[in-house]
Amino acid sequence: MLRFVVRRLLVAVPLVLGVLTLVFVLVETTPGDPADLVLGDRPVPPEVRERIERAYGFDRPAPERYARWMSALLFRGDLGWSTSRSRPVSQLLAETLPATLVLAGAALTLHVLLGLVLGVISAARRGRWPDRVVTWGSLTLYAMPTFWLGLMVILVFSYGLSLFPGSSMQSVGAEDWPMWRRWLDALWHLALPAGVLALSSAAAMTRFVRSGVLEALAQEFIRAARARGVGGSRVLVAHALRNALGPVINLIGLSLPILVSGSLIVEVVFAWPGMGRLTYDAIMAKDLSVVLITTSMAATLVVLGNLAADIALAAVDPRIRLVDERASR
Repeated sequence: MLRFVVRRLLVAVPLVLGVLTLVFVLVETTPGDPADLVLGDRPVPPEVRERIERAYGFDRPAPERYARWMSALLFRGDLGWSTSRSRPVSQLLAETLPATLVLAGAALTLHVLLGLVLGVISAARRGRWPDRVVTWGSLTLYAMPTFWLGLMVILVFSYGLSLFPGSSMQSVGAEDWPMWRRWLDALWHLALPAGVLALSSAAAMTRFVRSGVLEALAQEFIRAARARGVGGSRVLVAHALRNALGPVINLIGLSLPILVSGSLIVEVVFAWPGMGRLTYDAIMAKDLSVVLITTSMAATLVVLGNLAADIALAAVDPRIRLVDERASR
């Protein structure tokens, strides 16, 4: 298993470096001068502009700036300086990353629960009205743009029914409330953005679970289990669903980075103070240090998600490790 993990990590390192290089090139080629964004619209003397460019390194060639940033990150652990907020990037991440992890964690939990439950129900009631409702509902949600779904949810549940807040992470003055009330307030604010983020991904998982369970129900071991008198629900959950977990585990491993990156749109729509909103603001301000760090974190999450899925699959099915070892020889 250790060799299996090491091989995956060795493949992941050049992938992350390639993503960082591509993001740097894309940001560099976008129109606009970063110095103008720092200085704003006010007129400044040429010597002040030169001093600002020299302080932020804008006077250096792009390859040199990229090499300096990469060496500072790898050898000193320096995440850089945010030109748009005039603060270290590490401080910005310390403030925004917990909010994004809370949102992504809640969305992942809902995503897995909804996907498994609805997928099993759809497979168990194949061809009947529950199956048709789940199928059409999942396809509709999967096709909806996340930003549009978020806006419609705010329109209905915030402005129409006034059941949930449509923005922010906590109510005004919540820092003075008791702990239990702050937790309830946070869950109240979390309901809509986590639900919107989870619904689109849960729709895809529902289709995967349904297909896997239906394929497993057609296998010989299911008929043998039924012949031994095993009940219908036990056959469905303990045998068919367990056999269909391979692709589902892989999908769950990829879901966390997708939810973290997909939270950018949700955080902007719901004014959620997380890393996604920070990334959006940094892109608009051409804040290269913030964009590179948040992108590298997203790329690392994708790699770790793949690695976690591979390890989980190898633990569930040892044949995968054998195939991987034979392929590496």
